[in-house]
Amino acid sequence: MISVLIVETTFSQKTNHKNLKEHIGFLASDDLKGRGTATEDEIKAANYIGEKFKQIGLSAFNNSYLKAFIFKKNLNPHDTSTSNIPERKGNNVIGFLDNKALYTIVIGAHYDHLGMGHDKNSMDANPEGKIHNGADDNASGTAGVLELARYFTANKVTEPYNFLFMCFSGEELGLLGSKKWCESPDVELNKINYMVNMDMVGRLNKENLPAGKAGKLLIYGVGTSPSWVPLIDSLKTEFSIKKDSAGIGPSDQTSFYLKDIPVLHFFTGQHSDYHKPSDDINKINFTGEVKVLDYIIEVIEKTYRYPKLTFSKTRNPDTGKSNFKVTMGVMPDYTFDGEGLRIDGVTDGKPASRAGIKTGDIVKKMGDIQVKNIQDYMKALSIYKKGDTTKVEVLRGKEMKVVDVTF
Repeated sequence: MISVLIVETTFSQKTNHKNLKEHIGFLASDDLKGRGTATEDEIKAANYIGEKFKQIGLSAFNNSYLKAFIFKKNLNPHDTSTSNIPERKGNNVIGFLDNKALYTIVIGAHYDHLGMGHDKNSMDANPEGKIHNGADDNASGTAGVLELARYFTANKVTEPYNFLFMCFSGEELGLLGSKKWCESPDVELNKINYMVNMDMVGRLNKENLPAGKAGKLLIYGVGTSPSWVPLIDSLKTEFSIKKDSAGIGPSDQTSFYLKDIPVLHFFTGQHSDYHKPSDDINKINFTGEVKVLDYIIEVIEKTYRYPKLTFSKTRNPDTGKSNFKVTMGVMPDYTFDGEGLRIDGVTDGKPASRAGIKTGDIVKKMGDIQVKNIQDYMKALSIYKKGDTTKVEVLRGKEMKVVDVTF
């Protein structure tokens, strides 16, 4: 058993609001047209990140901060054929802080997004030709990598680990960049202590939280090492922390977990702008992101007292996605701790929208199934096929409503 000491944590603003605004302002500008994977605009983003790594003082592998990978991916959701899919090239951006240590900490985030809405990932009703700037998803995480790189490089403390800072391409197409890097790594995988991932860390929200709380922060992967939970619990913070043990999830930490590397994934929650053209910089909570990044620094620096972390396998989340024949067109609120499924966003023109379901509604029942959590919701959704109609009970404020949803 690991003995831990409760440590009072205060936020000293080790990271910088102005720097975050500069990075997100560039990455999420209309000029980059949504940073679609393997586009010229994504290359502009990659070169920007690489230049920042150079200015910070990070080393490059093979004289370049960009590491290309080749992939084949059918981006047309209406074309089910697999023949004649062209090869495309993505670029991960990598910088190394060599402290001459035995083990390395990886800090990463994906920098690609949905471009001009030409693939099937957009939540907008008519996405074609619209710029999806992805300020939160994931310019916020990319800016976080740059700020943490600056902090740890300029830190006067002799750090007992090396740091590998990585910004991944192709995450939106299926974690492509992180998978490709793990197949051809620049450092031995058994020399990696752990991986920290940031995906959507720019929308810290304190809604429905007690006074004195800065917002809710979700941390995934706490079960991937026996050290994580006692370490996190030892740090007093102004966040409301929600922990999830699973190492597998819909972001790049998964690629490292599958190589038996402990991971943590930080996330400030879903919102109604997710995968829509409206995910813009004016909605970023910069003060909140500074607090999140400073907290991540506290977690990392606490691991300096630990030996190399032991890896643990975790449960694989049962999403039931393979059984889905229909969609409601809603975005669940993954930070919700109450009973039911709270809706954080509704897509125009989809079944929930047509039925009059609104953001903030809490789904309590679908057909005959009581919905107490997201797993119940997924189980219920998997029953239906296109054309089916079912009654859905939602709590709106203090009033229970029953609506007919047709898929």
